[in-house]
Amino acid sequence: MPTVVAQPVAVFGCRPRVGGGVCFVEDQVVLHAAGTGCLRLHLEQKWQKFIPGTEKSRGVRALAVSPSRQYLAVSETVAEKPVLTVYELSSEPVRRRRTLFAAELPAREAVSLAFSPDCRFLAAATAPPEGHLTYWFWEKQRLMAAVRVEAPCTGVCQVSFSPQDNTQVCITGNGFFKLFKYSGGTLKQVNLEKREPQNYLCHVWLSEEELICGTDTGKLILFETGELRWETSLEYKTPPRDAEDATIKACESSSDVSSELVSEDPNPQQDSLPRISAIAAYSKGFACASSPGVVLLFEKTKEKEVYKERQEIWLPRDLFSSRPKKSGKQDIIHICFSPSEETVVVNTDKNQLYMFTMLSTDLLKEKAAYFVYLNFPLHSTSITGLDICIWKPIIATCSLDRSVHIWNYKMNTVELYKEYQEEAYTISLHPSGLFCLVGFSDKLQFISLLYEDMHVLKEFAVRQCRECSFSNGGHLFAAVNGNVIQIYSSITFENVNNLKGHSGKIHAVKWSADDAKVVSCDTHGAVYEWNLSKGRKDSECVLESCAYSSIALSSDAKIIFAVGSDQTLKEISESSIQHEVPAFGVLYTAVAVSRSGHMVFVGTSLGTIRAMKYPLPLTGDFNEYQAHAGAVTKMSMTNDDLFLLTASEDGSIFIWKVFDKRHGILKQLKEFDYAEEVLIMRSDMKEKNQAMLDLHIRVKNLQAKYDYELHFKDIHYNEKIKELEEHFTQEIGSLKSKHQILQAEKEKQELQHHLQLSELMNKQAREVQQLESDSNQKLFKENEKYEDLKVKAQRMQEEYEKQLHNLEESKSSTVKELTEYYEAKLNEKSALLEEAKEDMRQQLQEHEEITKQMEEDGDQEILEIKVKYQRWLMEEKESNHQLKGEIGVMNKRLNNLQDKLAERNRDIEKMREEQQMLEGIIKSLEKDISTLKTEIQERDNIVQDKEKHIYDLKKKNQELAKLKLVLDQRTEEFMKQIESRENDIRTLKEQIHEMERDREQLHKESTQLKLNITQTQQKLKATRSEMQRERQKKQDMETLVGRFKTDLHNCVGFIQDAQKLKNEIRELYTKYVQQPDLVETEPVDTDLQQEYMRQREYLERNVTALKKARVKDQEIHQAAYGRMLRENASLIKETNDLRQELKAACSQVHDLRAALKLAKKKQAIQGTAPSSEVLSSPAVLRLNAEKESEKIIEMQQLEIQYLRSQIQEKSKSLPFSLS
Repeated sequence: MPTVVAQPVAVFGCRPRVGGGVCFVEDQVVLHAAGTGCLRLHLEQKWQKFIPGTEKSRGVRALAVSPSRQYLAVSETVAEKPVLTVYELSSEPVRRRRTLFAAELPAREAVSLAFSPDCRFLAAATAPPEGHLTYWFWEKQRLMAAVRVEAPCTGVCQVSFSPQDNTQVCITGNGFFKLFKYSGGTLKQVNLEKREPQNYLCHVWLSEEELICGTDTGKLILFETGELRWETSLEYKTPPRDAEDATIKACESSSDVSSELVSEDPNPQQDSLPRISAIAAYSKGFACASSPGVVLLFEKTKEKEVYKERQEIWLPRDLFSSRPKKSGKQDIIHICFSPSEETVVVNTDKNQLYMFTMLSTDLLKEKAAYFVYLNFPLHSTSITGLDICIWKPIIATCSLDRSVHIWNYKMNTVELYKEYQEEAYTISLHPSGLFCLVGFSDKLQFISLLYEDMHVLKEFAVRQCRECSFSNGGHLFAAVNGNVIQIYSSITFENVNNLKGHSGKIHAVKWSADDAKVVSCDTHGAVYEWNLSKGRKDSECVLESCAYSSIALSSDAKIIFAVGSDQTLKEISESSIQHEVPAFGVLYTAVAVSRSGHMVFVGTSLGTIRAMKYPLPLTGDFNEYQAHAGAVTKMSMTNDDLFLLTASEDGSIFIWKVFDKRHGILKQLKEFDYAEEVLIMRSDMKEKNQAMLDLHIRVKNLQAKYDYELHFKDIHYNEKIKELEEHFTQEIGSLKSKHQILQAEKEKQELQHHLQLSELMNKQAREVQQLESDSNQKLFKENEKYEDLKVKAQRMQEEYEKQLHNLEESKSSTVKELTEYYEAKLNEKSALLEEAKEDMRQQLQEHEEITKQMEEDGDQEILEIKVKYQRWLMEEKESNHQLKGEIGVMNKRLNNLQDKLAERNRDIEKMREEQQMLEGIIKSLEKDISTLKTEIQERDNIVQDKEKHIYDLKKKNQELAKLKLVLDQRTEEFMKQIESRENDIRTLKEQIHEMERDREQLHKESTQLKLNITQTQQKLKATRSEMQRERQKKQDMETLVGRFKTDLHNCVGFIQDAQKLKNEIRELYTKYVQQPDLVETEPVDTDLQQEYMRQREYLERNVTALKKARVKDQEIHQAAYGRMLRENASLIKETNDLRQELKAACSQVHDLRAALKLAKKKQAIQGTAPSSEVLSSPAVLRLNAEKESEKIIEMQQLEIQYLRSQIQEKSKSLPFSLS
């Protein structure tokens, strides 16, 4: 049982392109589509109530509110099928009343809905070109009629009911305008389109007969009973501020005008024709959106032009936008009036909601007015960043619509909003809530959150910054630059550290609670834990098959929760995956964890939120909530664990109140006091102070001015009051004289009235007496007739009873004979009859269920009708009571007389009704007689039909027996064929399994061979490089020896001159002996070596794991073993060659030594002193050469030992893997 619960408390967003997207439920309650459901919003109290959509819904496509404001109809797509749902808005919470779907209709979602005037029927229209119009009796879930609406092309489609006729429906779209009438279970078209087809974008009923449509060419067309009555074309409207700016700039310079027109409006041809995208009716006329950003109010006139434009209402310019003029030129796609017509709400194609108060139109002298935001500006596209702070209850979000919002989730308002010239990819709030980071495509900005603006404090050259995050202490922040995480100081703005190691795109960066560690993940399946003090990785967990999208840390940073492309939620600790929770066919896109560690929340690609407890469940033990209409991009928990914040690709933000049933709602012992401080620029303070001083001075001047005007007006009004007093005293005198005359006339009329009343009463008494005598005579006559008829009826009844008795006796005898005759035959068919009885029972049960539903629906309708008529009775009683109160004493006397007359008339009517009842009884008796006769004839016919039926059954029984024999033979044949086919299938399956096993073995062998080939290639490369080095050394030695020989030969030429010979030998010594060793060790970068060793260890671990998982064939092993032996033999040959080369070099050195000895002997003969110096040079040379050769031999021996050890290890591991 899931214990973690989440409840939506606020929603910031509006779903685009929804048919009937905004509606009024009450005067101050607006309903619009948001996420996968609908949102109710109170305009004054600012509360919000979310109505979630159907499970697995893709979002609302169309909605409609009934005329009574009690029901809401929603069109959705669930599991690739269109669904219509009706909700009851009067109940709390909102209750799903009915769900409508029809299997026989094509699977297309409804794009427009409409309720009938009495709220009993629902019309739905699907999008063209294969459009359908359906007519539903939604309370009984019955499809009454459906008709296909053919259209030449796609476009906007709208459906509506006539305001006073349940059977008349209108549907418009691209190329068609059709009126349908429902009668006899079908929808019949009642209008003929005589004019050329237009692209009708919208329409509205103005009365029972009048309907007005708007087209994409700016035409308003009024139809009356389906016939064209009035038509007008609207002009393209420009905002009044733009017109003023244009005139001012035209006066200044014509060249500036041309350049600005090109820059502001790159495509002026689009503005040549207006486009009526929305229309709505109200009591005085209608409102329509003819141009981007404007709504025109039309009122009815008595002139030829039936409707005339009275008011322009414009969308406001957004001063915080990078393009304020374009922000006011949004296309208005829906207009809605409140029930009292005091408020207008519009919805735009940028997902924004605006309102306008109609009361202000009477006060405005200017023709143009302006909308205001319904609450605040909303995001229109995917939200890419979301973050919270500690000091304040605010959220920071950024979106691909180039805007940054600062929301207050306690007050459900927007505190700051700004639009930039480029898209924002990530955002992070400082813990104090006074600063934020915003990442763009080419930079990262450090921004101060001022009182009414956002000021860029510092800009960093970080390109493609997709992730950034402040530390919990706020003294550091991390920014992603490519594959590197850069750590900056928030105080000095210096780059403190660079964390390198990721190979894929980094999708998330999280700080530990003590800011000592940073955890990051990327698209190549790596999750790294970084130690900031050391500047390197502490631990890592790599899973290349998963591209991680989001991570979350526990409060102690020991557990990492990660989600990615493999549809699982992973719990990572100690560099390994400890636990995996499957997503059950959905992709997880975001994850968040409470600070207490008891609650885990994940967002999916379908926009749903899943709440689960910790430890994580293995099964689907979680609560899933319908929320967003797109994939969840970001999630975050508040520091008090009371709220969950989610953002999505559909541009909506949800604020959830969360708690764990096991621990209850988390209540803090002391309520946290949020900071109220804000930042403000010094220049802004000076401007505001100066403005306040100016306003104070202006107020004083105005006060003095108004005091003078008031004094002057007092004098003027006192004079007027005197004149009016004199005038009114004269009028009072004249009115008194008129009153006396009227009173005298009243007394005369009262006397006349009394005389007329007395005459009428006498006349009425006489008429009543005559009516009584006449009615008594008629009653006596009717009574006599009634008694005669009663006697006749008794006689007839006795006769018919005798006849019926005789018929029953004859019938019983015949029935007994027939039953005895047919009992044997009926027993044979008893089995068939029992089956038929079972079918009948099932049908009876279904019939009873249907009747129960019909009775329940009938009871509901009776209750509704009863309530309706009771209301009417109450209204009639109240009106009668008012009339009685107004009538005087004379009218009361007349009423008493009329009551007496009414009683007499009622008595007469009762007598007439009794007479009619008697006549009805006589007629019913005659009908009973006729029915009895028909019953006798019918029973005779039934007996004959049964005999025929029994004969037919006999024939059918014989035919069935024959068919049974034939079928038995065929079944035997088919069974034999099936057995043979099954055997074939089994053999084929076995072959397939064997082939699959062979294929798997071949695949494993091929992979192992590839690995071996790569290893041997690497070894060959190493040996080749070593050979090249040795050859190079050999060449160097040969060149050195050659040079030494030539120099020695030159020295021998000076053998006669001892001094020159000594100098030359010294030069040889300095040249060849003091030269540094030929073999130089190259400096090796320790970091590269460590990285190489780490990669090598990682690859070796992968190789061993693959070897353990695969089985090798013995022959391949022997071939590989032989190949390795051959390689070893080749290497030994190469070493032998090198040894021979070394021997040759040693012999050359020996020759040189002999030559030097000859030189020594010659010098000894000459008796020169420096003989010892000459002897030392070849000895040193020989020593260096011997050392180099010994080093080379040792290196070759080590390489041979290493290769032999590898061969032995592989020979050991391969038999183990084979076993």
